[in-house]
Amino acid sequence: MKVSAVCLGQPEKLPGKSYKSGINKQPVGYPVHVDENGLVGDSICNGKYHGGHEQAVYMEGSETLRWWAQELQRNLPPGTFGENLVIDGLENRDVCAGDRFHLAGGVILEATSPRVPCNTFTAHMNDPKIAKRYTAAARPGIYCRVIQTGVLAAGEDVEFHPYRGERVRIAELMIFQPKRLSIEQRTRYLSVPLHEDLQAKIRDLV
Repeated sequence: MKVSAVCLGQPEKLPGKSYKSGINKQPVGYPVHVDENGLVGDSICNGKYHGGHEQAVYMEGSETLRWWAQELQRNLPPGTFGENLVIDGLENRDVCAGDRFHLAGGVILEATSPRVPCNTFTAHMNDPKIAKRYTAAARPGIYCRVIQTGVLAAGEDVEFHPYRGERVRIAELMIFQPKRLSIEQRTRYLSVPLHEDLQAKIRDLV
């Protein structure tokens, strides 16, 4: 695997919206420093729902983006979905919570949770049906926490290190919103290093 694109966004108003968003990301051709909050220079305008240590970096796999380009019948340049990184050779559906990505520049990322489509994504894509289609496809982008800071750049090699414990696919976490969980399900989900907000929701499902 390789990093095929590194993308940053700046605050911009979306059509029909009064607020600014950093979802419109563009690929950059220079190395970018990564700290515990994500890519330095990338704008996060709504800290309530985006950014933070548990979803510091948003990653998309090239195989998933290729599938979406065919599904939507449109070109999807790097950054179209608001992603920070595009990983060449990665299919999002294969990624599980706790899987790690070791980048050549020293950065280590750990998968924590799925990207859930929102109104900002719908406005950005100019497609009122995209959120429903995105959810139904169960090929969500991957949010990651930063395990080790460093510098990354397009073209770097990426080593994939699967989580050695229970295999809980990120796509599974996107569609699971039960009112109840069995003891076995609850134990399974809480055994992996999920986003802390997801962990809290699962603990509340008794």
